[in-house]
Amino acid sequence: MSDKIVVHKLDEKGKEVWSYSGQVIEKAETSITLEARYDREDQDFHGLTLRRGDRFVETFFSDRWYNVFAVYDVDSGHLKGWYCNVTRPACIEDGHVYAEDLALDLLVLPNGTWQVLDEEQFAELDLSLEERQRALDAITELQTLVVRSSGPFKDLKKQLSDQ
Repeated sequence: MSDKIVVHKLDEKGKEVWSYSGQVIEKAETSITLEARYDREDQDFHGLTLRRGDRFVETFFSDRWYNVFAVYDVDSGHLKGWYCNVTRPACIEDGHVYAEDLALDLLVLPNGTWQVLDEEQFAELDLSLEERQRALDAITELQTLVVRSSGPFKDLKKQLSDQ
């Protein structure tokens, strides 16, 4: 499967802030996984160095309040870590994914450590109490998956044993 897809990153109000293209790897009833390449200048991001051309394997869910990006090095192909965005459930349409970002992020490194990012920005968003709770529940769910090395983090045990 190699369908092209456009990802639309939206802010919490539904306004597009960035879009990029990728290739569909897998489609399921409530998710889509795609491959995209990092197309920005190299940068250090909380201990994860992002380089132009790094491979991102991104999974968006229409029934969960997050998406998960596995980041692989452009040269070696080794897993660098996972970047998880807390979002409203994605809208997956023919050739497009729309994800409304709710600021909170979880960065997971291959050694099993994680950091919750952008809590200050999240606190400033104008969200309902229900949305705010769902976002916090999403962070908890992601952390639980990391601890269990399950779901999108199933390769974490392998990473830890290779170190």
